[in-house]
Order: sequence, then C-alpha cells, then structure tokens
Amino acid sequence: MEIVEIAKGFEIEPVFVASYAHMVNDFGGAVWKFVDSSKEAADLFIMNHVKKGDVAVTQDIGLASTLLPKGVYVLSPRGTLYEEEHIHTALDMRYLSAKARRRGQYGKGPKPFTQEDRSRFVKQLTKILSNLAGK
Repeated sequence: MEIVEIAKGFEIEPVFVASYAHMVNDFGGAVWKFVDSSKEAADLFIMNHVKKGDVAVTQDIGLASTLLPKGVYVLSPRGTLYEEEHIHTALDMRYLSAKARRRGQYGKGPKPFTQEDRSRFVKQLTKILSNLAGK
C-alpha cells in the first residue's frame, strides 16, 4: 500500500477511515477508524477530526470541498491535488453529470486506473509530505 510506505518514510502513521462493513484484519502499519455504515458517516468523521496541515486522500469532490477551507491538503487517488480555486469547477461538473444521469444520459464512466495514475499519486503525496516536513 503506497500510502503506508510513503508515510513511513516521513515517520507518519496514516489514518484510514472506513465503515464497519469494510473492516479489515490486517492494519498494515496504519491506524484504522471504523464508523457506521450510514451514507455519510465516514465523511462526517473525517470532517470532524481533520486539522490544518493534514493530508486527505479521496475521490469524493464534495468531501474535498469541505476539507479545503480547513487547510487540509486533498489529493485524489489518481494524484490530482484539489485546490480551493478550482474545486467549484469540479463541483459544477459533478452537478451537471448528475443532472444528465437523471435525464437518462450516461457517459462512459471513469477511465481505468493506470500505472501513470499510481505514479502521479506517489509523486504528489511524496511532494506534499516532503514540503510539510521541510525536506
């Protein structure tokens, strides 16, 4: 798991949040916080426990938009660093896509996750943690 390995290099213990329905037995060098399976339980836990300077990894644009004003670095699993200046555009696109789906217009969906995505994520996470550590 890239996150654990990268965090270890900066002497950081990553925290993962998941519902009890996705409970794991092997914690693999990370802290796991388990929450109810209700729709927004993980998001609410994250929003209530992050602090300025934390790093969050999510593909949930709505969650990203609530974390950015708190001074949290938000990174997608594909290595995109969300920024406050551009998050509104992403939210608008999400809204327009949902509106189209309600009309029965379905796109192709997301592109397959590639090795390039993985490399971009590793590079971006390493860069963020390095900057935070002052290295």
